[in-house]
Order: sequence, then C-alpha cells, then structure tokens
Amino acid sequence: MATVNLNNEAQQIITGNDNIVIVDNFQSVRGGRTLDVTGFTPKIISAGHIIIKDSEGEYKPMPVNAGGTAYAALPEDHTYAGVLIASIPTNKAFAGIMIRGTVNINASPYPLESILSAVKTALPLIVFTSDKA
Repeated sequence: MATVNLNNEAQQIITGNDNIVIVDNFQSVRGGRTLDVTGFTPKIISAGHIIIKDSEGEYKPMPVNAGGTAYAALPEDHTYAGVLIASIPTNKAFAGIMIRGTVNINASPYPLESILSAVKTALPLIVFTSDKA
C-alpha cells in the first residue's frame, strides 16, 4: 500500500522589506524571467537581491557565500543584469527584474559594499541610495 503525504505545508515569504528596499521601479525586464537557481541554497530570494546573467543569456540570483551572509564573487562569464523587485521562493523562481529605479542599500538582503562599484557601473540606470532619518 502506497503512503500519501496529506500535509499541505505552505511556504511563508515575509515581504515586509520589499517596498523598503525597492524605493522606485521605473523599468523592468518585460515579462520577467525564470531564474536558474542551480546551486543556490537559500529557500527565499529576497527583494533587492542582485540578479546576474551568464554568457548564454540565462538569469540567476547572484551567488552568496557558504555562510549565507554576503554575496560571493561574480562567476566568470557573468554580468550584472538587475535587481529582484519582490521576494520569491527558490522553488518557483519567477522573477521581476528591475533595470531602472532606486534601491535602498541599507535594506538590501546582503551587504553591497564589496560589489557596489561594479554593480553601479553595470547598471547605471539604478540609483543605490540609503534612507536617512
């Protein structure tokens, strides 16, 4: 006799930071993209996450370090492509990708200091700023 799992666990995504990190979204990749999440271990990709693209045109979340506390290095043959607009589960990685707008770096899911200069150069239509009280 086969067993059936009747437990319908819902995955909860906390989106409270989404509208804080994405201050303004003036232009995005039309239709969004499905991200290749091969090797990406977090279960949620948070709004503000840097999105990259490989030489084949495949979009991916920027890799994070083994501890999950910071961005890892940009993989070879990849470029910065935009910023994730809204938090999404990794198992349904259908992404809205901002290419022109404003990002609050203080609310970014990972520190941007180590890559910010390169990201600004690659994405000149995105303003990276911080809220000041």
